[in-house]
This record gives sequence, structure tokens and C-alpha cells, in this order.
Amino acid sequence: MIKMTVFDMAGTTVNEDNVVYKTLRKAINEAGFRFTLDQVLAEGAGKEKLQAIKSVLSVFGGIDDDTLANSIFQKFLQLLDSAYDTMEILPQDNAAELFAELKKRNIIVVLNTGYNSHTANSLISKLGWIIGEHFDGLVTASDVNNTRPKPDMILLAMEQFHITDPQEVLKVGDSTIDIEEGRNAGCKFNIGITTGAHTKEQLQTVEPDYILDNLLELIPIIDQQN
Repeated sequence: MIKMTVFDMAGTTVNEDNVVYKTLRKAINEAGFRFTLDQVLAEGAGKEKLQAIKSVLSVFGGIDDDTLANSIFQKFLQLLDSAYDTMEILPQDNAAELFAELKKRNIIVVLNTGYNSHTANSLISKLGWIIGEHFDGLVTASDVNNTRPKPDMILLAMEQFHITDPQEVLKVGDSTIDIEEGRNAGCKFNIGITTGAHTKEQLQTVEPDYILDNLLELIPIIDQQN
């Protein structure tokens, strides 16, 4: 039986038009590079953002420089704060409806994210979502020692809600690293969704249990399992 659902934020439950990765690309390229958004998405999607910068620099630039990566990361945080101050942040289509349906079924809803706590809470505040009302828990990259694809964020969420069996947990995300995270945690189902960073074809490379085009497609999967 599924007792907990763990959702990624940007691209999965939050629609922010890839502003994080557009901003990440801008911060990196302002340091003298010319990476494309597709390159940034391919290596950075779903990761803690300092690690995303290091991955892009390493894979596409052949660069392993912690000092440079940290400098870019600080610039990225400044640019992202400015972007979020001015842009409209919306829930992903049917996110609120899905959360309500899960609440009717007494299924715990946890958001987890490669954002730090400040950024995640800023997004949630702009959406008007309230913990305990719209969703039940939030775990960010700031809360754990090891971020995706390590399972630490999901394991912490399980601990917080006293769930000991990962087969009672379902993970949904828009990037391949979300699927890997859920699999490493031992989740019953690890589900990709095509509304964010990675395409259906990219998601298929890590063999998720399902690939959705809309969040509400999750309901029959849960109902059949339960």
C-alpha cells in the first residue's frame, strides 16, 4: 500500500518556466563560457545546484575547479533571488487538485528538491502553499549530507513520518536523477513526468516504472495499488 508520495518541485509540482536552469546557465556563462540550456538541463536537472554547476563544467568544459564553481554558485544565488522577486510562480497544472485527492486518501505528500531551504521556502511562499494544509512535508538539499541521486532526502522524509518500508513510498520527478534517487531509496514506484527538465526519451533512459504527462494520471496508479 502507498502511504507517502514524494514529489520534486520545479518542473514537477511547480511551474517556473525553467528559470532555475536558465539562471544557472547565465551564471556559468557570465564566467566566460557558452553552454546551451540543453547542456545545463542534461547535466544539472534535479541536482543540488552547486553540484549541478560542477557537473556542467566537468562534462562540457573539462574543468574541475571548486573555487570557480563556488564563485559561480554565489552569483547564481544572487541572480535567482532577483528572478524570483519579479516573476510569477505558478503551481504545475493540477498540482493542487492532486494534493487534494491524495489528502482524501490519507496519503502523505512530501516535496523534495535540489534547491536549498531558502529558495524552496521562497517558492512555496509565492505559491501560497501552507505546510500541513496543502502538503505535509518539505525536504531540501540543505537538510541532508548527500543529495540526489543518493536517497537521503527520501529517507529523511520517511523518518519524519515514521515510515519504515520504502515499498510504501512513491517518487515523482521530471528528471532522470529523480528516478535514480527514488530507486536508490527502494521506493515502490519511481515515476517520471514530462512537464519539466527532461523529455520522455531522456526519462526512458533510466527506466522509470511509469512516465506521466499530467499529474492527475498518478491517481489511477495509486488506486490500483491500494
